[in-house]
Parts: sequence; structure tokens; C-alpha cells
Amino acid sequence: MLKPLLLIMGALIFISEVSAQNDEWVVSSPDKKINFKVFEKSDHLFYQVGFPDSLIIGESPLGISRTDEQFIEKLFFISASRPRHISESYTMQVGKQLKCNYQANELILSFENGHKAKVDLFLRASNDGISFRYRFPENATGSYEINKEISGFNLSKSAKAWIQPYDSITKYSPGYERYYTNGSQVGGTSPEEGGWCLGALFQSINGWVLLTEADLNGAYCGSRLHQNASGGVYSIRYPDYTEAMKIGNNNPESKSLPWSTPWRVAIIGKDAAAIATSALVNGLSEPSKIKDVSWIKPGLAYWSWWSDPASPTVYKSMLPYIDLASEWGIPYFLVDANWTKMEGGNIEQLIAYANQKGVGIWLWYNSGGPHNTVMEAPRIRMWDADQRRAEFAKLKKWGVKGVKVDFFQSDKQHIIQQYMDILQDAADFQVMVNFHGCTLPRGWQRTWPNLISMEAICGEECYMFRDSYPEAAVWHNTIQPFTRNALGSMDYTPFGLSDKINKHLTTFAYELALTVVFESGIVHLVDFPAVYKQLPDFVQTFVRQLPTVWDETKMVYGYPGRDVVMARRSGDKWFLGGINGEKKNKEIVLTLDFLKIGKTYTAKLIADGDNDKSFNYKEIQVKKGDKVPVKMLPCGGFTLVMKE
Repeated sequence: MLKPLLLIMGALIFISEVSAQNDEWVVSSPDKKINFKVFEKSDHLFYQVGFPDSLIIGESPLGISRTDEQFIEKLFFISASRPRHISESYTMQVGKQLKCNYQANELILSFENGHKAKVDLFLRASNDGISFRYRFPENATGSYEINKEISGFNLSKSAKAWIQPYDSITKYSPGYERYYTNGSQVGGTSPEEGGWCLGALFQSINGWVLLTEADLNGAYCGSRLHQNASGGVYSIRYPDYTEAMKIGNNNPESKSLPWSTPWRVAIIGKDAAAIATSALVNGLSEPSKIKDVSWIKPGLAYWSWWSDPASPTVYKSMLPYIDLASEWGIPYFLVDANWTKMEGGNIEQLIAYANQKGVGIWLWYNSGGPHNTVMEAPRIRMWDADQRRAEFAKLKKWGVKGVKVDFFQSDKQHIIQQYMDILQDAADFQVMVNFHGCTLPRGWQRTWPNLISMEAICGEECYMFRDSYPEAAVWHNTIQPFTRNALGSMDYTPFGLSDKINKHLTTFAYELALTVVFESGIVHLVDFPAVYKQLPDFVQTFVRQLPTVWDETKMVYGYPGRDVVMARRSGDKWFLGGINGEKKNKEIVLTLDFLKIGKTYTAKLIADGDNDKSFNYKEIQVKKGDKVPVKMLPCGGFTLVMKE
């Protein structure tokens, strides 16, 4: 049994947001709408979450075990910390909004097992969710390994789920690139033995929940959810041993204590919009490690590989893309895989050409190393520490602005450490980073603001590889703002209009809208220069003025799997993008209640035309509270730009 609290009650200062009684502890959000309760039952610890007056997460297990000590059952309560209110303001370089404020109430519970080994349980309640983590507080050195964590999330069996199976292990996966379920029943079994991905979304009768983790670093592996969720309890599990070519421990390990797990996070909201706009993951993560961020400049990029996969190996093939980037004022051009095999010129010549045109270069790298068998070059340079730093020193000398590092394909701890090392070394030489073939964002963009974006999405390139993608993309894209993109910048590489191996079902206006619906610090435009030059002037103008950094984000309409409209503000302009995830004509009404009072805005609407490859354009005057009807074709979309 847990020790009673009577002896330490007088030592606690109780406030309305935090309370305790024998074998039960409660911390509430600052607005008092979320109640996070931990309690003992049958010699085990559990928790539940009320929102606002009924359970949104039911009785869920807590507990963790090392190979040397277990902290799952028969724990003895030691103490509770003085309640603490946390309020932190910070600035992001990319993301849903730049100026952020994180607020939470925190309570720390200390326990020990029968061997007097100690564990602390950190509890936080924010207005948009709860989080908890374990910490082993003792000062010690040795060999420590986590072999089990039973932390779970008990969702109502009547809830709906939008949840992604974890990739099976192949030459190119795992990489968080499977389709989400679309409102499936809670408690279902994943079709993959690897389980379910975090970034798991649920809708119950009293609200929405998005499960994830935050503040992950090289001291721990990335986590996901078990394949089976018996009774609706989704439990934490660690990577598979066979990931990363069986290199590295699949369990977390440390040579010293203290040692903390990442935050286990449940983002909670009354409606789906609250999930899509939450910044909780960043708020829970470590502050920026980069003092001078003046060199970090997000922006549009042109990318030739999607339209011409051989182009990185042919010097002259890339020049038209650089020329159009210069003409349109696009700041960057990405040179993709195998640029080391370039014919008709070399990378230094290409960089010099781009510099003359005022276009900065990003270069692709293979993250392997022994952890993958993908042979696209250059390899090793991002794996070996000495080669990596030498490469970044060379890139800085050349004036290269960023790197795209690909094919990580594991969440094992040593791979997570490689992410951290790349970000650190890149920052030392003022190089921006974009990860592909990678894990889910976990708050790294706050800690390492040179991380501009990450993939972890079945993006536009899937038109080249998956026969099922055209059908799936229509509805699957409407889920992303509530799941994957809710957790961090997402490099989908949008606005592909040409039909690749698999033909688009989405309209041209839908594809244009993705540049706003999806947030990414670097937005790669993917189609041939000739295709873009044939577009109407109003479409070209829209693309040329498109920001990739947003002061504010709102979700103004939608439901995952059906449709979505995202509104993002940059300075005095609002950009709206909407997509129709259904194969039927649709008219929606946008209520512009987020505009400034007393201001009149000029609104430029680009919507579907008479067919899937045409546009309809009009300008109107709008003000706060106006209702604007917008028509979309089946699989269609629109953009709307409003300026004072």
C-alpha cells in the first residue's frame, strides 16, 4: 500500500488548481477545465482525465521498469512537491505561430519501491492537454536500461479514431508514411505488428484527444503504441529490434542517473480546431539551444526531382528550375540525391550559378551509415561525426543554406542521437535542416530552430510509387492538419499538377490550396517550369507571395477525412486554403470572425473552375463577421488571400 499523506499534508501549499488526499492527487489546468488525477488501485498507479466535467481519458495505467529495478507495482509514496504554475513565453522561427506562451500547473510525486530505489512522476495540466513523464532522481553511474513501460491511454470504446499503423520494416521504412484510419472504432488491432504511430487522434462524445510525446532527445528512444488496444487502452511501446539493420538497442539505456523519459502527451480540445492549432508539444520541449538565429531564413524552394528524378545528376537539367526560382523570387533550390554523380558540371559550379541568380542551394544527404542499405549518395557524411563536421564546414564555405537528410528508418535511441548531432553540427556552421525518411516531430523545432521541416508523411511523391495514392490522397490530406501537421512542420512537397505514374484525382485548385493547408518552414514546389509558366497570372502571383512563416493559425472549417479550411496570418495578410476530401460538389460558408474589427479587406479568391484543371478568380471586399460562400468541385479546393 502507498504511505498515507497525513504526515506531509502540512508541508503542501494547496491552491485551487492542485489538490490531494490519501492515495489520490489532482492537478488542474489554469482554466480549471481539465482535471488530471493520479490514484492508487490494487498496488498499482493509474490516472484519469476529466474534461470539463466528464472523463475524456478513463482509468489508465502508469508504471515503468528498468532491468535492475521495477516501478510498476507496490510503490511507496514519499512526497509531493509544492504546486508550481509555469508560464513561459518563447518565439519560434517556423510553425503555426511565432509568438507562443506555454502555461501549465505542475505537481511532482515521488515514490520508491521495496529496494528504496526512487522514481518521480511529473504531472502537468495545461488548458490544451495533459502531460506526464518519469524521472529517476538518484545520482549514480552504471548501466541502466528500460525494459518495460506500461503507460497507457484509455479512450472511450464509443470514440472514433484517426490513427496510423506503424510501417513494416523494409529497405525504405519505417518512415511514418502509412494511411491513417478514417474514423475507425477505438480498440482496433493494427494491421502491422509494429503497432500504431503516435500522432493518434480520437473523438469522444465530450471532446478530442491527440496522443504524442515531447522533449525527446538522445537520452531516449522514440515511442509508439502497441498493436493491440484491448478495451480501448493504447499503451506505450518501444522500437523493434530489427529496425536499423538490428544495430543498437531497441530499449532506452543510460550510463548515469538522474534520467528522464520524454513527456507522454494528450492534447485535448472541445473541438478539432483546438487540436489543429495547439502548440503544446513545443511548449513542453527544451528552449532553443541556438543563441543567434538571424541566419535562419525559412522560405519557398524549387525541387526538380519530383518532375525529373534524374535531374540531380545532370547539370543542365537543373538550370531552368533555378532560373524560374530567380524569376519568381523563390529563395531556394534543392539538389536531391546523387548530386555527387553530376555530369556536365559539378556542384560547385551549380552553386555559383544559383548564387548569381540570387537563389540559395540546399543539398540532399543519405543519413546512413550502417543503419540502412539505401545506396543513394552521398552516404556516410551525415553518419560519421568527423566527416559530418568537415562536410558542414565545407557547406558553409560554399554558401549552401540547408541540407535535406534522408532514410533514418528507425526510432532507436542511437538514431535519435544522430538527429540531435546533425542539428547541433549544422547549427555550428549556420546550416538549416530538413529531415526525410524520418520520425515524427517531437518539439525539436523549438529546441533546434534550424530544423525547418520534417517529412513523416506520405507526400506528393507517392503519386510515383503507390497505385492506391490518388484515391487515398483526396481524403487523407484532410486528416493531416489534425494529426501529423498538428505536431510540427510537414514537408509534403505540394502543388504537383502533372500526372506522374498515377493520375491525380484532385483538382488544380486543391493542389494549390495544399500550400496553405499544410504548414512547413520550407515549401517545395515540384512541377516543371513550363507547367508553372502556363498558369494564369493570378495563380503565379499567389505562389510568388506565399509565406512559409506564420504569425497566427486558425482552423475555420472542417472535419478530418471530410474537408478542412486552414487560415494563416503573415503580417497584415490572411491566407486561407481549403480542400474537399469527398467526391461530390460542395459549397461551404466561411465565417470571417477572426478579422480585425472596423477594417475592410480586399479578398482574392482562387477556386475551382469549370473542370479539374481550371481556376475561377474573383476579388471582393470583406470585413469581420462576413460570411463568404465558396464552391468546390469533387476533390476540389480554393485559396483566399485577404489584405487590409
